[in-house]
Amino acid sequence: MSTTRRVRIGIDTGGTFTDVVAVDEETGRTTTTKTPSTPADPAEGFLTGVRKVLGGMGLSGDAITAVSHGTTVATNQLLEGKLDRIGFITTEGYESVLEIARQSVPDGYGNSYFWVKPPRIVPADLVRTVGGRLDHTGARVRPFSEDDARAAARFFRDAGISTVGVCFLHAYADDAHERAMLEILRQEHPGCVVSLSSQVLREYREYERSVTTLVDAAVKPKVGAYVTNIRTRLDEIAPGVPFYVMKSNGGVLSAREVVHQPITTMLSGPAAGALGAALIAGTAGFDRVLTCDGGGTSTDVTVVIDGEPTLTTEGSVGEYPSKIPMIDVVTVGAGGGSIAWLSPEGTLKVGPQSAGADPGPMCYPDGGDAPTVTDAHVVLGRIPPHLLGGEIPLSVEAAIDGLAGLGAKLDLSLERTATGILEISAWNQANALRQVTVARGLDVRDFTLTTFGGSGSLLACRLMDILNLPRTLVPPNPGNVSAFGLLTVDVRNDYVQTAVAKHVELDLGRMRAVFADLEGQARTALDGEGFDRGKQRMQRSADLRYVGQAFEVRVPVTDGELDRAAAEEVAQAFHAAHRQLYGYDFASDPRQAVEWVNLRVSGIGPIRRPDLVELEPRDGGTNRAVTGSRRVFFDAWVDTPTYNRPDLAPGDVVSGPAIIEEFGSTVPVHPGFAATVDTYGNLLLTREEAAR
Repeated sequence: MSTTRRVRIGIDTGGTFTDVVAVDEETGRTTTTKTPSTPADPAEGFLTGVRKVLGGMGLSGDAITAVSHGTTVATNQLLEGKLDRIGFITTEGYESVLEIARQSVPDGYGNSYFWVKPPRIVPADLVRTVGGRLDHTGARVRPFSEDDARAAARFFRDAGISTVGVCFLHAYADDAHERAMLEILRQEHPGCVVSLSSQVLREYREYERSVTTLVDAAVKPKVGAYVTNIRTRLDEIAPGVPFYVMKSNGGVLSAREVVHQPITTMLSGPAAGALGAALIAGTAGFDRVLTCDGGGTSTDVTVVIDGEPTLTTEGSVGEYPSKIPMIDVVTVGAGGGSIAWLSPEGTLKVGPQSAGADPGPMCYPDGGDAPTVTDAHVVLGRIPPHLLGGEIPLSVEAAIDGLAGLGAKLDLSLERTATGILEISAWNQANALRQVTVARGLDVRDFTLTTFGGSGSLLACRLMDILNLPRTLVPPNPGNVSAFGLLTVDVRNDYVQTAVAKHVELDLGRMRAVFADLEGQARTALDGEGFDRGKQRMQRSADLRYVGQAFEVRVPVTDGELDRAAAEEVAQAFHAAHRQLYGYDFASDPRQAVEWVNLRVSGIGPIRRPDLVELEPRDGGTNRAVTGSRRVFFDAWVDTPTYNRPDLAPGDVVSGPAIIEEFGSTVPVHPGFAATVDTYGNLLLTREEAAR
């Protein structure tokens, strides 16, 4: 095999398929493939994907220069509640911090009568406390009790608890007590996996800091074993090749570092998809984008403004709040495998339960026994009777049987049952898109929808109708955008330090010292990742609020020395951001004081992004891409032409009704809509009058 070419590979492991993209570092051209995920051993699907894409390119493992990976191991472990027993060590008198939690009730206080507080991540009998206390400045109030610490360590050793989270009061200000606890655990309980809050999240708010630390501890053994397993087996194909794992914050980190901070991988896959879509849409000329990543189990949506997905530290995974910086993704259980079912009241529901990859929709070769969104698409002719270019045949008859049985219970025809399933799924996705726009003070009509993932584009035309969107962009190989996004991502580490101070009393020397310390940590980490100091970039930001508020607003802090003028710029940016978020501010009212809360630094090591290649023009019209026709149900059964997307060329316009197919996905163009091919091969879906 030839090995003169050099390629980087991105691999995104999803619920149904593992997506693979390889980019040729010389030409910028990409090669894509998919392979079924292997939930029992995700590493198997990962390595199968590497071998498959190399085989398709005629290359061997020594052609690989780097591999980047988006994983759902930590996310799935939390969502499925498959957590081993872990211990919690905290400050004396604070053993009930997990039970007390927060007074907020999901969906408002009207839900108080029905809401049941979820079980705590650590049961009360596995909590141990240690005497000793610091105040919020880090000053010692009571000395650290070594006797309590040794008793706690021995208790967990004797109970067979090998994973422990440690969160002491005000450890964000001084971590001396937590470091002392770690040393005692190493002495008394060697081999114990430990997470310290001062290393996971150096930020105040004890409940969120405790839960974030415990989640990190809970997923650390499984994520560590998974990443180490892949690293070992990857060495059989490409010994020593750099191996990066996607983080929730929009960066990647080397596998050897990820095992020490596994919580940063919580939204690994969705983050990669948002970044890949942002680059593709930005290159096509759109800077305000809604990304819609539809997979087999769920749909992930986020907002991109000026090429940057929005970040949040108020996210959660399942029942567990997380203060780790993550791309602001809203997930809804509306994927291809989402199951259609009847509520006790007899109404039709879709999701969040999913047939996943195993057993899969009813139309799959070894499919399940419940009708899904994919079955509805098959019955209506919206997708072909096979997936992946024929690799996975689909049984239309099985799907018809399943939907007919469901329709009989609803007294609906087959077509109305299937259409109803898709309509509910579309509204579920539309509501998620509203959450990331309207709920944040943004007008959804100002954005270009970018759909990707295996099922992301199937309902695009309907979403445009529901939300009155101007256009939808569907990238080439939309099922592989998340894997492609992994190749666009820089190495990134985030650092935070709580430093509460009123703006008018700001000690600039102290603030500069905190920023310098955070930047020092970031640079040291990037040094270890192999980045020269001259190439490293630092991004500073701060969380501010009005005195008395419970939550903060994050604003950027400019480079250079933080003097009085620069600090005032930060305050003015806070007023403006507060006004955009909440509709008001107190910029002209000096009685309402501004308070700085957290200082943040992101250390960025830039990686060369793949080039997006423009397509060559081709002679003739769209007839060159027509592969046949089949009956498809929109508002009625219509004999609909089918197109092979790779045969379409820049400038081509396909008017609906039409079905545009490629290896990993299908785009139904409804009557009244048109799809225009741009210079990069993207499909731009618009209403037909706008395409003329």
